[in-house]
Amino acid sequence: MQIDAHQHFWHPGRGDYGWMPKDDPVLSRPYFPAELWPQLQAAGVEGTVLVQAAPTVAETEYMLGIADATPWVLGVVGWVDFEKPSDLAELKRLAGHPKFKGVRPMIQDLPDDGWMLREDVQWAFRALCDTGLRFDALGFPRHLANFLTILKRYPTMQVVVDHCMKPQIREKSEAHFRFWADGMSRIADETAAVVKFSALITEADADWTVEDLRPYVEHVFAAFGAERVMWGSDWPVCRLRGEYADWRAAALELTSGLSEVDRALVFGGTAAGFYGL
Repeated sequence: MQIDAHQHFWHPGRGDYGWMPKDDPVLSRPYFPAELWPQLQAAGVEGTVLVQAAPTVAETEYMLGIADATPWVLGVVGWVDFEKPSDLAELKRLAGHPKFKGVRPMIQDLPDDGWMLREDVQWAFRALCDTGLRFDALGFPRHLANFLTILKRYPTMQVVVDHCMKPQIREKSEAHFRFWADGMSRIADETAAVVKFSALITEADADWTVEDLRPYVEHVFAAFGAERVMWGSDWPVCRLRGEYADWRAAALELTSGLSEVDRALVFGGTAAGFYGL
């Protein structure tokens, strides 16, 4: 099965997307399944993982409602408040839904890079280990060292690194590349985490090319191997740099040298195994 391991739906009128620019012509409008489905069909994608875009349990409930009504939404990655130990009850309740697969705190938006190391949020990592739910690690290269600490602290936690940890491709800097590459290599070598091959075009220039992305993609595959890589569209955020078909075509070109077995893992098998789809 071909799976898109990372996409979003939202309605700005819900009022909890604090990161969203109010007048952005791409982002600040509703996105629903009816708009995505024809693009999935054109790409041969049969199922998706729907990922949170707001730091509220209410949005998680909203997404689970969409998943209930949309057979091809195979799983949902939601949110609970890591700063509220009482949200353990929410996590356990949500875990009762067959399509609820894990959580994603919006670490990239937090002012404290060391937030994940705080003692008051450790209950949530322990709860993920205890429940078998997954952790989507969202951040920037500056968070890599702290993520490594957390992943090694909780070795049984099932973790996927979102968006290749957002390397700053537009910087075109060897120093930036090396800092990111070294951090990713340590996570690959010292933990069991997998990685989402997603969102690279939004970290590149508006006139990005496949060759701009290639060094980053090659490093991810060399470090993790295809069995630990899953492709995701990051739709509709990807529309800041290209349509669904543009990113899909680039990803197919960037993986053209892989075996058919490895491509099947990247474009479906890894996600199915990791999320239990």
